[in-house]
Amino acid sequence: MSTKDKVEHIKASIEMERFDFQGNSYEFIKKEPVDLTITNLGNKTVLIEGSTNISLLLFCNRCLKEIVFPMDIHISKEIDFNLSENERAENLDETNYIIGYNLDVDILIYDEILIGFPMKLLCDEECKGICKTCGINLNQETCNCDNTEYDPRMSVIRDIFNNFKEV
Repeated sequence: MSTKDKVEHIKASIEMERFDFQGNSYEFIKKEPVDLTITNLGNKTVLIEGSTNISLLLFCNRCLKEIVFPMDIHISKEIDFNLSENERAENLDETNYIIGYNLDVDILIYDEILIGFPMKLLCDEECKGICKTCGINLNQETCNCDNTEYDPRMSVIRDIFNNFKEV
């Protein structure tokens, strides 16, 4: 793109089959092509704008129920090709999706999913999770396990009482 203010519209498909993060692999339920608009701002500077809709299959952090998690991704990045790789690193410009003059859409979308990925996901605010003893889903049924949690700071006193009972 050597002409200032020249605009290119591109529909790029997302080629990655799964989203891998922290040793887990998440399946795409839906992934629409990315609508990209690339605008030459002049002086070797380019504006990349785009949007897509995806859905990932995630799991509830308490009960492990499958949850479809939709994401609307909107991108607006300005790339200055005058800067070298070292200068971009110094400016904390993370343009790992630009290789030479090529745009890797999968890396761009991966980075955007990573930014919007939930720290904790619950199927319901009132989710009771699973029993730590028998593993039953407490949202569906109840169990008779003793799930009393003791304060670990009181373990010494508890040991004294347990030893006293034996006498």
